[in-house]
Amino acid sequence: MANALYDKARESFLAGDLDWNTHEFRVILVDTLDYAVNLATDQFLSAVPAAARVATSAALGSTTVTAGVADAADITFTAVSGDPSEALVIYQHALTVGGAALAETSARLVAYIDSATGLPVTPNGGDITVAWGGSPNFIFKL
Repeated sequence: MANALYDKARESFLAGDLDWNTHEFRVILVDTLDYAVNLATDQFLSAVPAAARVATSAALGSTTVTAGVADAADITFTAVSGDPSEALVIYQHALTVGGAALAETSARLVAYIDSATGLPVTPNGGDITVAWGGSPNFIFKL
């Protein structure tokens, strides 16, 4: 698999249901032995089994959308232990910054990243930092 947006996320961006600048997004460190991604049909966080979720980030900060390119500040997963992780899943955590978490059946999946520097990673109880790629596509480009 290559880095990609979920098809339903593309639809949601085009319909105005996802807003990278105002909604709250988080990232999950994922064990792909427990999650077989389906970019065409997976839509909500409930599609990612709990056993596949090794760690979840805080809300993405400093989000930008210049030229259709999504970017955000780098993130750090703290004190991570658990299964080896081969991918990152970005999802909509809340509708507004600081808003209440969405139910897993309505929190939209956005992007699946499995080819990045540092992946796969084997947690050892320490922190894991994700430094988003640079120009031209940063996290992803619509």
